[in-house]
Amino acid sequence: MPVSAKATQDFVPIKEIRDGVVILKDGSMRSILLASSLNLALKSADEQQAILMQFQDFLNSLDFSVQIFVESRRLDIRPYMALLEQRYKEQTTDLMKLQTREYIEFIRNFTESVSIMTKSFFVVIPYMPPILTSGSSLNILSKKKSTAASKVLDATAQFEENRSQLDQRISVAEQGLMRCGIRVIKLGSEEMVELYYKLFNPGETEKPIQLSN
Repeated sequence: MPVSAKATQDFVPIKEIRDGVVILKDGSMRSILLASSLNLALKSADEQQAILMQFQDFLNSLDFSVQIFVESRRLDIRPYMALLEQRYKEQTTDLMKLQTREYIEFIRNFTESVSIMTKSFFVVIPYMPPILTSGSSLNILSKKKSTAASKVLDATAQFEENRSQLDQRISVAEQGLMRCGIRVIKLGSEEMVELYYKLFNPGETEKPIQLSN
């Protein structure tokens, strides 16, 4: 229904995803870092204390806010099952077919009886561009001379300037987390689209996968 679709879209705060940057409807920008996990239980007491102190120093060194987001999701075993079914069709001997089928049934029964969860760790870096006032005489003169092409160029230049400020924050966060022994990688546009799609459409993981012939 057109009304429900419009109402649903109003709840999504994202305006666009551009060059690895999320632009929200309020004009603020976000970058997302995918972070590796760190098992403190496997560390000695001294190592645990050192890591905690490094993480404390990292948080104290920030002059901007960050969001740490942990996504827990049931492992989607369907692509692996589809691959096994394809391998089953490719087997040429009865013995291999039997063993492959038994393995498929084992994996299916095991995943149905036990919920296998995956955890992903993200660090969201925000940046709010400064709001420019338009009351000065210089702005009034520039508005008279502005054209459609110049507006596009100005918007592009403003985006690049804002992104450079965001990149500086990303660099600070990356260095601080790496000192804690945490590896990070910045998500690109495609990874961001996939992440947000899954967050806003959790039921999509329940849809069946079409097996190729």
